[in-house]
Amino acid sequence: MAGFVRITFRQKFIAGFFVLIPLAVTLSILIWFFKIIDGLLGQFYDYILGRHISGLGFFTAIALVFLAGTISTNVFGKKILSLIEKGLLHIPIFKGIYNPIKQTVDAFSPDKSFFKKFVVVEYPRPGVYSFGFLTKECCLKPTADSEICLKAVYIPTNHLYLGEIVLFKEDEVFYTKLSIEEGIKIILSGGIATPDYLPKGTALDKMEAYK
Repeated sequence: MAGFVRITFRQKFIAGFFVLIPLAVTLSILIWFFKIIDGLLGQFYDYILGRHISGLGFFTAIALVFLAGTISTNVFGKKILSLIEKGLLHIPIFKGIYNPIKQTVDAFSPDKSFFKKFVVVEYPRPGVYSFGFLTKECCLKPTADSEICLKAVYIPTNHLYLGEIVLFKEDEVFYTKLSIEEGIKIILSGGIATPDYLPKGTALDKMEAYK
């Protein structure tokens, strides 16, 4: 009886542990993020008001992000932001930091994503398959009369933001019907979100990849 109680307690404790850990980690990250943002912008209010009001800097950051989004989705606002961006890109140090960050963010942005299709390729060796994102098509010209067209595939090697660009022939790329968003979920979940069967893409999916 005592052994049964011990096993039951252990099972319930482990179950509770795995329920609470994701919640605790998520809350910790949100609190950490809140403190950083609130601390950065809160200093401005601390100086003006002479005392710290928790949350004021954080909510100001939310308002600024919303305002930037409103301006960037407006034709006139886009032109102004574009002019500001061009001006700042003339600063050597700023350009060296800003360009890589912007390109990385744009790659995963739903509106500007460089990813065309979520695919499967045989990589890094025969018999081993990897998920990847089709990004572009390019052609090699070994001679004046020959041409080899290749597909550039971004293969994440460390979650999503670090990876390798590998070139494959058309028949080496397995197109899926999964969306880019579904593909990102699969990568970020460590493969847990992978469906039991990957739906194969059609010829139309291949054509849409380069529109």
